[in-house]
Amino acid sequence: MNDDGGTFDEMFDGSGQTRPAYAEYCRWFDEQPGEVLKRKNREADDTFRRTGITFNVYGENEAEERLIPFDMVPRIITAAEWRRLSRGIEQRVRALNSFLYDLYHRQEIVRAGRLPERLLRANDAWLANMVGFTPPGGIYTHIVGIDLVRTGPDEFFVLEDNARTPSGVSYMLENRETMMAMFPDLFSRVGVESVSNYPRRLARSLAACVPPAFRGGRATVAVLTPGIYNSAYFEHAFLADQMGAELVEGSDLRVVEDRVQMRTTRGYKPIDVLYRRVDDEFLDPLTFNPDSVLGVPGIMDVYRAGGITIANAPGTGVADDKAIYSFMPEIVEFYTGEKPLLPNVQTWRCADPDSLAYVLDNLAELVVKEVHGSGGYGMLIGPTASRKEIKAFREKLEARPENYIAQPTLALSTCPIYTRAGLAPRHVDLRPFVLVSPEGIDITPGGLTRVALKKGSLVVNSSQGGGTKDTWVLKD
Repeated sequence: MNDDGGTFDEMFDGSGQTRPAYAEYCRWFDEQPGEVLKRKNREADDTFRRTGITFNVYGENEAEERLIPFDMVPRIITAAEWRRLSRGIEQRVRALNSFLYDLYHRQEIVRAGRLPERLLRANDAWLANMVGFTPPGGIYTHIVGIDLVRTGPDEFFVLEDNARTPSGVSYMLENRETMMAMFPDLFSRVGVESVSNYPRRLARSLAACVPPAFRGGRATVAVLTPGIYNSAYFEHAFLADQMGAELVEGSDLRVVEDRVQMRTTRGYKPIDVLYRRVDDEFLDPLTFNPDSVLGVPGIMDVYRAGGITIANAPGTGVADDKAIYSFMPEIVEFYTGEKPLLPNVQTWRCADPDSLAYVLDNLAELVVKEVHGSGGYGMLIGPTASRKEIKAFREKLEARPENYIAQPTLALSTCPIYTRAGLAPRHVDLRPFVLVSPEGIDITPGGLTRVALKKGSLVVNSSQGGGTKDTWVLKD
């Protein structure tokens, strides 16, 4: 099973024996006739096609709608492993929220010399409009995705933080629904924690964030989408439907009597909480981009006056910056007084001359990322890059070193995928989803496992040829 020497295989150990987490699943798998598994694999593809589980990839000429590749072999995590992960995730999310509050108030971490002020000055995601303002309940990051990678039996690392608008939760839910529909007998044999109540938990968490002036009644929650041409529109519509919330576009909203209100068949109705999937830049043309038609003119004034909760809060994107990420161990310790339970991947800040010199000398062995990049774009994976690509990236680094960080090429763990030839290992990561409200932190037991479907590839993003798996957290 292990075709990537030295890589930790999550299903099988070095001698080919099944690891405890997968014991019952493997017994079930071995009992299944090969033709049945092949047929079920085709059924999974058909299910995703019928449901319309797609995403848009924007090329040079036009957008292309693609099916999300789904692999029917689950990624399985034991209850004990999940407890350890949950403690580390909760600690990190608390630190992120405290960090964001501090950045928009006294900036104690900058005053203490633990974070360079230049990281704020050079960060477009830091919003002067949020300075001195505290969101309802003091919550900045209502929905968080923490990307994790595994390198050994007890070795998990945080690869990046997604505090702005983490996506992918709809795929987590559809993956589980598809697996339960195809293999109901399997779920009766293996005790797996449920993820299907996530929309209800999300609705409850958002409702708990209603501005103080409007608490007491039933909260009105809406999901703001940029529209049908957005790459994640399926998810926006899915979550609104599952929560029983309204799906709205900017043209459906207006400021009426100091409230943001949505158009209904009975006139305009006030919104208490807006789960927005529109970037800060386009949220309010009176405050940010004046050409935006995706947002709501005047919504920032209503927000700052306490008339609505926006989830996630504007300005949270500063925490997604990969240069900020490199300071997360210091950030966690500064705000919690504890050492991080989940470590960062070793990171070289190319803005530092010594680090830049090291990175330039070792480009062929490192992964180099743009500090504001996402989706697997704008990065160099040294071991798989051509000489031409390395040369081009060297020029970018020398021209704008502050725009990049570098990390070692990790031996990401593998999980098997189902192929015509049988099970084959592929690299995976994991994005658990976290809900934050004044009532506490709620971590869904599972998450989105993304898998690099190409043999040897380390890039798991759907837009780069990756797929997804159902993620199982075993019950005790």
